[in-house]
Amino acid sequence: MAELILKTLTKVYTQAQSAAVDELNLGVRDGEFIALLGPSGCGKSTTLRMVAGLESVTSGEIRIGNKLVNDLHPKDRGVGLAFENYALYPPLKVRDNLAFNLRAHGLGAKEINRRVDEIARTLQIQELLDLKPAALSSGQKQRVNMARAMVRRPSVLLLDEPLSHLDARLRVELRTEIKRLHAEQRFTTVIVTHDQLEAMALADRIAVMNEGKLQQFDTPLEVFNHPANEFVAGFLGEPPMNIFRTAVADSRRLVIPDTDFALPIMPAIQKLVGSRKELKLGIRPWGIRVSQTQTDGAVPGVVVVVEDLGDETRVGIRYGEVLIMSSIPVTRRYRPGLPVFLNFNEEDLNLFDPMTGERLSDGSDSSNQPYENAAENEIQAPVSR
Repeated sequence: MAELILKTLTKVYTQAQSAAVDELNLGVRDGEFIALLGPSGCGKSTTLRMVAGLESVTSGEIRIGNKLVNDLHPKDRGVGLAFENYALYPPLKVRDNLAFNLRAHGLGAKEINRRVDEIARTLQIQELLDLKPAALSSGQKQRVNMARAMVRRPSVLLLDEPLSHLDARLRVELRTEIKRLHAEQRFTTVIVTHDQLEAMALADRIAVMNEGKLQQFDTPLEVFNHPANEFVAGFLGEPPMNIFRTAVADSRRLVIPDTDFALPIMPAIQKLVGSRKELKLGIRPWGIRVSQTQTDGAVPGVVVVVEDLGDETRVGIRYGEVLIMSSIPVTRRYRPGLPVFLNFNEEDLNLFDPMTGERLSDGSDSSNQPYENAAENEIQAPVSR
């Protein structure tokens, strides 16, 4: 196991294109589990492939355990990689699939058998060792895939969307298994995923990427509760945060143009508003209370969508041209066309600069540093936007 440091890591495929990965600064502590999270094309898989040695680096550095590995062959980097597709050798039994790379590295038969048996017990696949991949289910294949990556005892374990091919139940089972394995083995682990729930459940910290740039790198709850910008706020959360443009009226109220919406600017956020004339207001669906009774400051609306999901009910309310999503208890019953009133919980409000998309903060949020190690201060550059 070792720490992984990416310093101004950049990948450009052709001069005509923008960077697939743009000056990425990221530090993963020894034994830490991080997730690279973002939409398709954001650069997360390219980053993983550069760490693995499957993609060349345009500029920047990759260090594993303080060793520069930019020009090392993949087999010499000390990484284990589990792909989205299982890539098992069909003619070989599971035991031989696990042993293949160990034999390539010149280990003796006794040591190979010991390691294979050990990893098979850890991942609970002992009964599969004498079977060929064609006889395995999807979940079993992914367990074997991960066992093959781990049997080499890598310094860094890289997981490239390992659960995306599985059905919902298997994803939950293997997600729990991955969490358990990490708690026991403490491999330095990087997982690439576009599934926010997967990232939140597994990772110690989440690196959110978009268009090749790092947007935010922090603990799951910090990223969720204090998004660095409008993109992060809109990407995390299901349903996503409600975000709409507002204007500052007479320095005392936030209003939605051409509507009756008016939210008093409380002293706690007055400093954030400053002299701005426009802002974007964001609030999570569960920060909005829905009622059929009008109270002071309530916003009127009409129910247009109702989604009964068992553990919660999601309600879409139309207010003028704005669609506002709210999450309410399943015991509350609404139907499309019903007039309702909305109250916003002030503690759940987020304010964003309409030009930059940055979330306005009083400085009490987490530092959001790419890396926290006094010995590596030179890579603590501000997070790219």
